[in-house]
Amino acid sequence: MIVFGVILLIVGFVLAIPILWTIGVILVIIGLALWVLGRMGHKVGRRSHYF
Repeated sequence: MIVFGVILLIVGFVLAIPILWTIGVILVIIGLALWVLGRMGHKVGRRSHYF
């Protein structure tokens, strides 16, 4: 999710499409939050780890 968000950020910046930039930022933030929760030992979506 983090990688996909970064790809959308780059594509949105290069092509000057603001909606892609916004979606990319949202995906990166959600991906980082899930990653941090998984690293802290919390189960995310009934999984003991999140990749």
